Amino acid sequence: MDQHQSPSTRARTANDGTYPSSSRLASALLTLVIVELTIATGYIHLTLGGPLFTLNGFGYLALAGAYLIGSAAPISIVERFSWLPRIALAGYAVVTIGAYLLTGTYFALGWITKGIEVGIVGLVAVDLLRAFGDPDGLRTAVTRSLTQRAGGGPRHA
Repeated sequence: MDQHQSPSTRARTANDGTYPSSSRLASALLTLVIVELTIATGYIHLTLGGPLFTLNGFGYLALAGAYLIGSAAPISIVERFSWLPRIALAGYAVVTIGAYLLTGTYFALGWITKGIEVGIVGLVAVDLLRAFGDPDGLRTAVTRSLTQRAGGGPRHA
């Protein structure tokens, strides 16, 4: 089996094309925890008030939805770009952590939220490794999804 197959075909068994039940359960649990943490930090940001916190909260909620769709929807185009919400969520959390550290307005709930966001980044990294195997597998999936047409053939310039 090719190491750099899409996440939807990587863990399938030999003949029947189904996922082993333990792999499906682990994947579903990991996705559920990531989405729950993302919703929690989005909710915290929404309750803080102010336009930046509100926009940040809505951003987290939108990324939670995109992550869930990217992980669960058996649609070809969604599977092809399943790396995008994962990378976007991790990047968004890292930027949010960095912005908090730069502003200097530290308080207890802020640190709790940063802890949640560090957890999100770590779990997304685990999910990326689970789905793509290694950084090279992720790079290959990104390259294939960006250079392939919706019909499956390569894009010509």
